[in-house]
Amino acid sequence: MRWFLRRGDQLVIASILVMTVLSGAAYFGIQKMRSIDYIDIDQAPAVEYRFLVDVNQADWSELAQLPGIGETLAKRIVQSREMQGPFFDHSDLQRVRGIGPRTVETLRHFLLPMPETEAIASDASAVPAS
Repeated sequence: MRWFLRRGDQLVIASILVMTVLSGAAYFGIQKMRSIDYIDIDQAPAVEYRFLVDVNQADWSELAQLPGIGETLAKRIVQSREMQGPFFDHSDLQRVRGIGPRTVETLRHFLLPMPETEAIASDASAVPAS
């Protein structure tokens, strides 16, 4: 059987392959000497983030992310806040139709602590100026 490549062409291809293998080995040897430690994503420690919401500031879209609260209840919370004023305690959420004591207890883990009543700014027209 006759070869398609001449003897000189075969030597050129063989030398290119040898050079490729040697340069690859040199590259990996240099990388190993640098002792670069790669991060294994599967073994990275898990980080826990808490989703906390301020019921006196959040939009309905944020409130809808809470467990047991959908779009309808979230809009009712915002409407109650706008019509009846801010919530002074987490249990004040029960004034919203559809939210009971069990729902409030479920939500407590996701709600920011409520400020003290004295720290909440009141309406400026209700307090006479001195």
